[in-house]
Amino acid sequence: MKAKIGFITVSDRASRGEYEDLGGPAMVAWCERVLASEWEAVSRVIPDDQDGIEATLKELADHERCCLIVTTGGTGPAVRDVTPEATEAVCEKMMPGFGELMRQESLKFVPTAILSRQTAGIRGKSLIINLPGKPSAIADCLNAVFPAVPYCIDLIEGPFLEANPEQCKVFRPKK
Repeated sequence: MKAKIGFITVSDRASRGEYEDLGGPAMVAWCERVLASEWEAVSRVIPDDQDGIEATLKELADHERCCLIVTTGGTGPAVRDVTPEATEAVCEKMMPGFGELMRQESLKFVPTAILSRQTAGIRGKSLIINLPGKPSAIADCLNAVFPAVPYCIDLIEGPFLEANPEQCKVFRPKK
């Protein structure tokens, strides 16, 4: 059975078609390059609206059964940036280490990384990770956290994900 991975771009302007969504395709391209397992993308482009973000996260986790859901956008301090609040509202368990590591990695490139509020959490058998909106930062953050993602998905009883070892060295404890 193919794993399903959800991709959500949170952007008022992209959802209205005022500019091209670059974040969603950047997340998909990263997974295409790194994942060795068979998987299927489930993509959405939605406005910066907490109720809508929560509904979309629930749809991808509960109905589409995505084992991994990655979001881009809405993680800054602006008034309409509410992706972390939506993620926290729908998750049973928060995984603060993801946000800590992503900010640490991003600080190597920009001092404004401390303004980012990326987080991650678990809803049922789905791992949800909030990524920044800039495509290059998406890759930087996924490169940092993804070595732990497949094992996390194992622990929540999701599908077995494998990565191309030349692209990403996944860590699983030896049995």
